[in-house]
Amino acid sequence: MNYEQAKICDELQFVSQFVPISLHDGIPPWAFMDPTPHLYQTLYTAPDSCKGRCNEKYNRQDVCHCNAKCEKYQNCCDDFHVHCGLDSKEKEPASEEGFSRSDDAVSQEELQKVSEKLYQSDSNKAEESDVTLNKQALASQTKNEEDQCPERLFSSVKEEKLFSKPTYASFIKLLNNYQKKVGKEEDFTAEQLKEQDHFLEEIMKTEVMKELYRFLHDKNRYDTEEAFVADLKEMWFGLYSREREDDSSGFEHVFLGKVDASNT
Repeated sequence: MNYEQAKICDELQFVSQFVPISLHDGIPPWAFMDPTPHLYQTLYTAPDSCKGRCNEKYNRQDVCHCNAKCEKYQNCCDDFHVHCGLDSKEKEPASEEGFSRSDDAVSQEELQKVSEKLYQSDSNKAEESDVTLNKQALASQTKNEEDQCPERLFSSVKEEKLFSKPTYASFIKLLNNYQKKVGKEEDFTAEQLKEQDHFLEEIMKTEVMKELYRFLHDKNRYDTEEAFVADLKEMWFGLYSREREDDSSGFEHVFLGKVDASNT
């Protein structure tokens, strides 16, 4: 995965603060998080850098500039000479792809607005009457080793209603696809890979994910829905190393956990 994908994850982590922790349209709550380590590469151009922006057309909204006249007007980015100067080995033209320009930047206000829109568009989440929670005690200290909530969290769940929904049903099929012991390499069968694809197909039918894609597309993050789904698959189901190569994934880490000796 590249830095642009990681940057999208960072932005959507903010969105997740406003989206309730539940299976929105069958979408995992960690869908907006970045579970994969070591993603930050050099493909993303910050709005205050000239990398990938040499000779870019003037835009008054940019925080600094990288064109031939920026020195005259004393508004060049600090690294102008590094990337666009006479001694620069790069002198790269302004990129036609990616999202380096400030008019593609996403503000916190925009993220809050789209998160609220996602919440309003979620018509398939469990209703209050579908699930009864047994909240028990409120743990004020996380280091307390005593179990203050020994009973089951869920007193009742309307499984027939909820689990028959396509997004929920396809999600449940994924739960038995993983090795539970830490350090045991994951090796998916062809059928299990199909189940991942089917889950992605089902959630992309929901208004929540359609709205999310529209937002990212309008912000020049993705040109096609296929590219968006490919990144989702990598972010959610792509394997990374915990104790050995390819022994964990974001999906497994959040929904299933791992067993290491006596710890889960």
